[in-house]
Amino acid sequence: MTAHVRVPLVAEDEATGRLAELYDEVKEATNLPFVPDMFRLVSTRPDLLEAVVAGYKGMYLDGVLPRQTRELISAWTSKVNECPYCVGTHNFFFQAFGGEPATAKAVESASSVEDLPVDERTKVLLRLLTKLSREAYKITDVDWQQALDAGWRSEELLEGFFTAAMFNFITRMVDGLGLGYSVAASRVSQQEIPDEGAA
Repeated sequence: MTAHVRVPLVAEDEATGRLAELYDEVKEATNLPFVPDMFRLVSTRPDLLEAVVAGYKGMYLDGVLPRQTRELISAWTSKVNECPYCVGTHNFFFQAFGGEPATAKAVESASSVEDLPVDERTKVLLRLLTKLSREAYKITDVDWQQALDAGWRSEELLEGFFTAAMFNFITRMVDGLGLGYSVAASRVSQQEIPDEGAA
């Protein structure tokens, strides 16, 4: 499913040295038995892969937001950016960490935050992060205060902004290099949803 990709992808069994170490880090961080192709996009440049792996760990390891929330942010930002590959990948992780299948399904087809079956507090956050993705320069103190008034703490908003901003980078890399054209291209999305927390 990588025929459309515009750069070489180093196979796992061909990785050596630092690249092999990074591949092992990716599998440990994702708890997957393979390296997702998003990481392999920069496999010919281990120095760049270092940055991608660090960004992934910053988004998902530890943190103040529940992992389920961070995965919803990732899936929704991917939807805003029209990247089927990333929507499928992070809908998988969203459900793996306890997210409702109906919400994941809605993310695939929603035209706005209002179409999502989530509570108003979550909608406030996702509206703000949609604005971050589309018109970040238009975010105001009023927007930030509305999110605080909805019950989000500053440190949670910072983490949400970091996650959404990272996904603006990831979706552009994935789409620009030819991987994001189809959800079927995501090997992660084809996996069976594990029990909550298993991923």
